[in-house]
Formats: sequence, C-alpha cells, structure tokens
Amino acid sequence: MSQNQLPPTMGIGLKPQHYSAVLGQGDAALPNTIPPDWVEVHPQNYFSDGGPPHRWLSAVADKLPLSFHSTGLSLGSASGLNLEELDRLAKLVARYNPASVSDHLSWSNTPVDHMPDLFPVPYTQAALLHFADQIGRVQDRLARRILIENPSRMFAFAADEMDEVTFLNTLCSKSGCGILLDLNNVEVSATNIGFDAVAYVDAVDLDHVGEVHLAGHAVEHHESGPLLIDDHGSPMSAFTLTLYDRFCTRAGPMPTLIEWDTNVPDYAVLLDEMSRARSVQESGQYVHAA
Repeated sequence: MSQNQLPPTMGIGLKPQHYSAVLGQGDAALPNTIPPDWVEVHPQNYFSDGGPPHRWLSAVADKLPLSFHSTGLSLGSASGLNLEELDRLAKLVARYNPASVSDHLSWSNTPVDHMPDLFPVPYTQAALLHFADQIGRVQDRLARRILIENPSRMFAFAADEMDEVTFLNTLCSKSGCGILLDLNNVEVSATNIGFDAVAYVDAVDLDHVGEVHLAGHAVEHHESGPLLIDDHGSPMSAFTLTLYDRFCTRAGPMPTLIEWDTNVPDYAVLLDEMSRARSVQESGQYVHAA
C-alpha cells in the first residue's frame, strides 16, 4: 500500500483567489515572504473532467506537492460509504497522485439523502469496527493509506464507550489509517463538551499522525457559556497555538496546514498565519496571537 508523505513543513488550503499568488505570477506574488511548501484542496471541487480548475491545479501540482482533503466519503454512515464519491476520488487520485489523502471521522449520507454537513459518530465498539471496515474499502481501492481527521463537536453521545483519542488510536491500529490532527477541532470540542484539550493532545499516538491542521473558529456567547463554531474564518486562536507548541515538543516537525475556508483573506494573511505556526514548529516556543 502506498505511503506517500507530505514534507514536514507548512502548507495552506488552496483557494481559487490564490492560484496566481501560489504560482508566483504577476502582482499577486509577494516578495520577501516564505511561500507554502505544499497545498491542500478539497477533491470534490475538481471532480469535473476538465476546464479551468484542472488547468490551475495541474500548474500548481507541477510546482508543489498536493494533499487531497475529502469531505464526501461519509465513512461513518450506517449504510456504508458513498461509493460514487469513492469512484470519483479514485479517478482524481490516479490523475494527480497526491502526497496525502484524507477524510473525516464523520457521516453525512443516508440511503436517500446527502447532507452538506459532517456529523459525529458514537464512540462505541460497533461504530469502531464499522468505520474501520469502510476505511479498509477506501484504502484497498486507492491502494494507499488515508488519514482521518478528528471532528469538531457540539455534543457527545450518552452511549459512548470510549473517549475520542482512544477511538482514533484504536481505529488506526485496526485499519492501518493515520490521523489528521486538527488542533482547532480539539479546542472547539474540548470547550463545547468539557474535556481536557491538553490531555487529548498528549494522548494521541504520534506514530499515527500524518498531518496537522490549524484554523480559527467563531465564538457564540450564551448564558450557559461559550459555544465554539468551527467555521475556519479567522486567525487561529492563542490556545490552538499553545496546543500546537505542546504537540511539536513531542512530535517534532510535522506537515502542518493553515486552513481558512470562509471569509477567505488576502494571500498575505495566510502567509502571516503560516509564519506564526512556523515559528512554533522551528523553535518550539509559543508565539502569542496578535
């Protein structure tokens, strides 16, 4: 099974607004800055056979390693993963041979509906075995290991039989997949549900982690306390950087992505966020948020 890997450096989520900047073309190029070493895309945005998106992506792929971060396999659905999505993803993987492929610890499909959201799964032994089986089907089809991202959650299931880290670590051992560790999601879930985010990061099996995501979130204030919304629309928080510093102290350099999906900023803002994270990665010292 293929074990392609990203470089243990900094990447960004690639948006159409930044194609030219990433390629260093024209006025969009920023001198005296450190560009990303790799980029990540949502493969669903490139499921067409051709056209401008593929012309741009091909040009970027000639320059930088790619990571495919899928949102549509619905690995946790009780009826099984979305086979149509898998077919299209397999074609795209064969076309571009990305350095990494990932999806989510979630479900989004029923036999008759496709919902534009990523819903959590219960952390039970039955769900673990089902999820591992679906991952096995994907990895067999793609002939490579995939990474699974920890979710952002607003609630926990009363019937959970294990905590999230135990579920993820065991899932990797059973299926051979890896972890895409989203530290913003750790902060969001820990705040909303009430677990120890630092203990979570310390408990992740480093042998399984293949990529880290850093992002921002929105905060709603309620009488019961803050509710964090994983909207990827702002700079990463000071606490997310603290978690990243703690993780890097244990793990050393790791492929790390700046993820910004809503309120997409100027390219210079992404480079600034990447610089904040790079300072932590290279020095091991926490960089305070502006």
